[in-house]
Amino acid sequence: MPKVTVEIPQHIIDDVNAHVGDGCKFVTFSDAVRTALRKMLDQLDEIDRRRGRISD
Repeated sequence: MPKVTVEIPQHIIDDVNAHVGDGCKFVTFSDAVRTALRKMLDQLDEIDRRRGRISD
């Protein structure tokens, strides 16, 4: 799997880390980022579908 380097403000990292770890929604920070990106892409696909830019 490719690795990507990005700059993320500390307050966003802190917010994400609040949801990472034992008993939380995400196992790792990377898992949280991958899930967020997938959800964003799904939302963009839905917008494109509604605007007729892609078909089902």
